[in-house]
Amino acid sequence: MRISARADYAVRAAVFLARASLDEHASGERMSGERIASEQGIPASFLEGILSALRKAGIVESRRGAGGGYRLASPADEISVADVIRAVEGPLVFVRDERPSELEYPAADSDLVTLWVALRASVRRVLDDTSLEQLATGELPAEVRALADDPSSWISGR
Repeated sequence: MRISARADYAVRAAVFLARASLDEHASGERMSGERIASEQGIPASFLEGILSALRKAGIVESRRGAGGGYRLASPADEISVADVIRAVEGPLVFVRDERPSELEYPAADSDLVTLWVALRASVRRVLDDTSLEQLATGELPAEVRALADDPSSWISGR
């Protein structure tokens, strides 16, 4: 599985907005796209398209003009990382542009479908179970921490 720059930037922007929503001094404040881009090191023109997709998906809301900008449309604990990625990329796991559960293989290769469905389930488990609030506060789910704490998770090429 590959996480695109678009998905990475979308998650980073959403976590930035989650932190702002949790900050008692900034709660409810809208953040300009320029500020998000600057503080996150995201190309502003690229970020505008991402924020537009997040707005269309109902993850962020925006306002133009004085006091305008972006903020989360729901509480940060109600928005998962998977929600953000799906908003900008579509389904989490595709095989040859098809959902794993819709693939058809010869009977001898049917376990490949099972493998791809299991991959999708494991990706969903991590991304659906991790909220923007958890990322913003550093309180990742125990299952995610356990996976990352396994030294073999950090070995490249495996």
